[in-house]
Amino acid sequence: MQQTHRSKLEIALGGTARNPEDVLALYNLGLDFAEISTKNRKEFNHNITKFIELLENTGFYYLCHGPNEGDPNSMSSISNDYLSHVENILEIMPKLKMSLLTLHLWLDRRFVRSHVIDFKIGLLRKIVDKATGKNIIVCLENLSEDWGDLNAVFRELPLLHLTLDVGHAQLLREETTAFGLIAAYPDRIKHIHIHDNLGGNLPKDDLHLPPGKGIVDFKGIFDALKGIGYTGTATLELRPQEIKSCLPFIKTFLG
Repeated sequence: MQQTHRSKLEIALGGTARNPEDVLALYNLGLDFAEISTKNRKEFNHNITKFIELLENTGFYYLCHGPNEGDPNSMSSISNDYLSHVENILEIMPKLKMSLLTLHLWLDRRFVRSHVIDFKIGLLRKIVDKATGKNIIVCLENLSEDWGDLNAVFRELPLLHLTLDVGHAQLLREETTAFGLIAAYPDRIKHIHIHDNLGGNLPKDDLHLPPGKGIVDFKGIFDALKGIGYTGTATLELRPQEIKSCLPFIKTFLG
């Protein structure tokens, strides 16, 4: 792909919504969309009617964030509980006019066994095939993987895309993996997750701080995204009040 540096980023900016109240708060902040969390299957299903009502009344649009996988080395729980949840989401997404689904499936070769990674690639193939039939883009979200960890899955699945999570890229590594992922997969990045942290090697270190409160190099990352001509969506993975406080900071990188 020929890289074309842009003077500004053409990004639609949204926020995480855990419930209908969050959707309304994000709309009132002037954002473009809400990324609906489906981690709690029962709560998500309970709120569908209200989500549809808000969709019709506001003109807002939705993206979808899939569930956590649980034990990343348990093929039985992933093939049963996780897959069942994702299949349920794929049936509901058209009702909410959702066109993009972000999934968590950890593929870091340092922590996930090789045969489990192969199994997850096969599972993703089934999900992508089903989603493609519904005109839904599936994005794999980076956790602690570097670009090399994702080579196999992107080679095997040409219709799978990447949600670049700049906060996760800072964790379980000596330095951010964001720049390597941007350079390796410029055409696969279809969505971005934005939040900050102080680095670290434990789950509790995934702090989801407002940008500017941690060590993530937002200027460098946004400059790199300009360099590949990124146009797409970005979700601030924060509470609405936190989003309100950091919007001016983030918007300085979009101009």
